[in-house]
Amino acid sequence: MGIHRGHKARPLEWLAEKFIFGVSFSAIAMVFLIFLFVGREALPVFLGETDSALVQDVIPSTDLDKVPPAKLAKYLGMTPSELKSKDHETLQTMMEIREEAAKEVPASFRDDKDAKVNTTEWAYMLHPFQWTGYSKPEYIWQPVGTIPKYNLVPLLIGTLKTTMVGLAFAVPLSLAAALYVSQLSSPRWKEWIKPGIEFLSGIPSVVMGAFAFIVLAGFLQNLFGYRYRLNAFVAGIALGLTAVPLIFSIAEDALTSVPRSYVQAALALGASRWQTAWQIVLPAAAPGVFAAMVLGFGRCIGETMVVLIASGNASVVSWNIFDSTRSLTATIAAEMAEAVKGGHHYRVLFMLGTLLFAVTFTTNLLGDIVMQRLKQRRSGK
Repeated sequence: MGIHRGHKARPLEWLAEKFIFGVSFSAIAMVFLIFLFVGREALPVFLGETDSALVQDVIPSTDLDKVPPAKLAKYLGMTPSELKSKDHETLQTMMEIREEAAKEVPASFRDDKDAKVNTTEWAYMLHPFQWTGYSKPEYIWQPVGTIPKYNLVPLLIGTLKTTMVGLAFAVPLSLAAALYVSQLSSPRWKEWIKPGIEFLSGIPSVVMGAFAFIVLAGFLQNLFGYRYRLNAFVAGIALGLTAVPLIFSIAEDALTSVPRSYVQAALALGASRWQTAWQIVLPAAAPGVFAAMVLGFGRCIGETMVVLIASGNASVVSWNIFDSTRSLTATIAAEMAEAVKGGHHYRVLFMLGTLLFAVTFTTNLLGDIVMQRLKQRRSGK
């Protein structure tokens, strides 16, 4: 008797398959569209089409028809596609507004070298610059002010500090718990410990940030005696708490999936349970454990509310984990509401989001390559 397949023979199963495929495809498409939107908004910064200089050369509105489209788009702070969507009257009005704004610039700024600097250029976003009143070149993130400053170095350092502290706290704790639960604990303790740790993933990040702000910050300051109550160390510990359930769950699954024959053989040769777990099971589960660490890194670097609440939000260049700091995600969350749509501040914030996308994608790609090599090495290939 032949097996009949297809939507006529089993319509419900066929519909279920199509529904699951549609949901999966929609999720992938949504991620792609989000990245496309963020990248489109940040594209003028990457292409050098934005200009944040306070004092700029003014193009008379009467010369609208004489200005090349590319130059006009950069002058008005728009992309070429946005320029094409505007009619002649709108462009005329925008140029008149620029003329009036240029007249309102105080005379004291017209001869100021700082007022002529386009701080959205990569040279100013990645390298120090000696601003008026400073004794040496400095890295400064100060988007709100007469002369906006968009140096990314303080934010990159702050992001790395909080992420590294979070991983340094979460990875050893998570792996130790996973190793104990999967290899050493009794079934009765496992039924309590595993759900208890995974329960942490259900705590909202804003609640974790509030806990770090109210309880953890004061406790750690009294314990270590550092100066600033909110800093990268406090934010990193809170980040670690949010990453522990993710790292623990994936690592515990990887350790549990190691064939029991490995454990039985080691015990039969006289190894203790601890020696078996540490020297046999953990190396065999290395690809899965590494995957857990990579995902934990992504969880820490992409977290927003915890670092926004508990890091102190000071964009300073310091590698001291006990100094207040500011991350890329916290900057986007704190400043997006006050950025003018289409302005240089708005574009730079979307550029930060694009950088986060790129870092996460690159990390996952490298992590996948390393995992494949580990699997090949374990299989003897």
